Amino acid sequence: MGRSIGSVRQGVNEIARRWERAGRALRKEDQTYAARLAAMARAHTGEGFYAFDDPLEAAVFSVFIELLKEHDVDP
Repeated sequence: MGRSIGSVRQGVNEIARRWERAGRALRKEDQTYAARLAAMARAHTGEGFYAFDDPLEAAVFSVFIELLKEHDVDP
């Protein structure tokens, strides 16, 4: 049986939920950053995740893309 895009998307959403829960254990000033990371992980769930088999790899890739966009790094 082949993998489905939905399972990668579901995996990324579960990772983002865990990151949000972990963020609540952080100091108050760091909690917003954890929430932003979770949002960044979800930012590309409707696109390009078909290229990944591993939800963690897809989540980290999405976060890296968003960080680069924030810092306006030239390709």
